[in-house]
Amino acid sequence: MRVVLATNNAKKLAELRRILTPLVPTIEVLGLADVPTYDEPAETEPTFEGNALIKARACLAATGLPSLADDSGLCVDALNGMPGVLSARWSGVAKDAGGDAANNALLLNQLSEVPEHRRTAQFRCAVAFCTPDGIEVGEVGEMAGRVLSSEQGAGGFGYDPLFAADGYDISTAELAPKEKDRISHRGKALTAIAPTVVDALAKL
Repeated sequence: MRVVLATNNAKKLAELRRILTPLVPTIEVLGLADVPTYDEPAETEPTFEGNALIKARACLAATGLPSLADDSGLCVDALNGMPGVLSARWSGVAKDAGGDAANNALLLNQLSEVPEHRRTAQFRCAVAFCTPDGIEVGEVGEMAGRVLSSEQGAGGFGYDPLFAADGYDISTAELAPKEKDRISHRGKALTAIAPTVVDALAKL
């Protein structure tokens, strides 16, 4: 039994695999490097759920294999929920051209006059799972916290150095991987969908 994680983001893929593999020990978890190359679809939906489904459907259509995709981002209350689905391209700079650093710098600038008590935010993740026999299901996860005033830590990726989860005085970039996975938006979403993945693949 195999499932494809539909992402070319190496750091995201490593995190998704790290979370998912223990949850589905009887299933081989593939990445896009393990299947024939295809053009990834544009993320045109206004919601995480919609974009995750676009990616899972495209992967299934291209590979014929059960496919799992996520869409996730940081929603800052003082910015009316932005960057949201635009998180990865908030600064307009491509990931391979320093996008994470540019995104973090822009977010810090936008919140420079916002006091600490108003810097609340949530990391949100939607995962979608599609199979050749027509199953399409999704789950969501959320990690509440706040945006820090400067980057802290070298772990993780994206906005991790700027985000501290509720109950923590350090950023998610400073958390041990297992601890981050336990409380993270991706960890919650994948934990919720894992039983469905196991049951669906057992019936194929």
